[in-house]
This record gives sequence, C-alpha cells and structure tokens, in this order.
Amino acid sequence: MTLTKSDDAFWLLVVAVLWGATNPLLKQYSQGVEKIKCVGSVAQFFSEFTFLFFNWQYLLSFLTNQMGSVIYYITLASAELTLAVPITNSLTLIFTSLSASVLGERNLTWKTGFGMLFIMSGVLLCVMSKGDTLAS
Repeated sequence: MTLTKSDDAFWLLVVAVLWGATNPLLKQYSQGVEKIKCVGSVAQFFSEFTFLFFNWQYLLSFLTNQMGSVIYYITLASAELTLAVPITNSLTLIFTSLSASVLGERNLTWKTGFGMLFIMSGVLLCVMSKGDTLAS
C-alpha cells in the first residue's frame, strides 16, 4: 500500500495528536509510583510495573500512546524521513502543551504561544526547504 504525501501528513498529524494528548495523561496517572520502595532492584521493578499495569487509566493512556508509535512506524515506510521526524516531534510538543493546559496542569502564557509560533515557523521552513530541494 502506497500512501500519498497528503496521507503521510495526515497520519503524522494523528501520531502527534496521540503522543501529545497522552504525554500529560501518562504523567498524571503514574503519580504515586515514586512512593513505591522495595529492597532490591528486581523487586522494585516488579512493584512499579505492577502498580502501573493495574492502573487502567495509565494502561489505556500508554496503549493509546503506543498506537501512535505503531502508526508512526508504518507511516515512516512512505514518508520523507527528513520531514517526518521534525514535523511529528514539534507538533507533539505543541499538542502536549495544549493537552497539559486542558488538564489544568499549567496555563498557556503568551510566551508559550510565542514558542509555538516559532516551532510552527521552523516546521514551515523545513517543509519549504525540502520542497525547493525536490523541485530542483
């Protein structure tokens, strides 16, 4: 199955939304894992794993995040790698910030908005630069 560039862009956007939306949720639902104290590193690992695995909210967020990773991996087969990585990572940062704001983790400030504008400008420059390279 061959994807078009617009299909690639759509799926990369989906990945950024999935990753960005779940990052603050993973942080929120993993609270308390740092309070687990066991003797020995193996016991510590299994205690933390059990705590997270049986927390259905964390597990659902984690599986959604990993679904984004699977989509990303599949999309990379047809996407231009030099565009896919910066676009997805930068949009993930923006969606993480927006999601954290919606969850009440922190408020968006003018500095955050200005930073998002810079990120989008950088992505636009990457895309325009790559377009010039492909045209010549």
